[in-house]
Amino acid sequence: QVQLVESGGGLVQAGGSLRLACAASGSFSDYAMGWFRRSPGKEREFVASISWNGSKTPYANSVKGRFTISRDNAKTTGYLQMDNLKPEDTAVYYCAASWDSRATREDEYQYWGPGTQVTVSS
Repeated sequence: QVQLVESGGGLVQAGGSLRLACAASGSFSDYAMGWFRRSPGKEREFVASISWNGSKTPYANSVKGRFTISRDNAKTTGYLQMDNLKPEDTAVYYCAASWDSRATREDEYQYWGPGTQVTVSS
């Protein structure tokens, strides 16, 4: 099993940056890690994921070129660097862990953090 806790959310102006962290306990390096987000009135959506060794990093089209996912298995922590933020990026961001290195769907992830709020003002 693995337990996940996100941090680094907050309020930022459009065009700014934030770095989210996902601290894990348990066998972190055995899992792929993903980031999802839920905006008000919308369903939770895939943002990015990274395989256990970092070799695969798919992104949602809406964040490609602006967000960067990474992980440090020695620190059992994953990251989501978010640059050039837009108001439409406002959401609760969740990190998740999956046995499947190619997982991009919500139902493919077994473990979830509680989420962290990101608000981007215009």
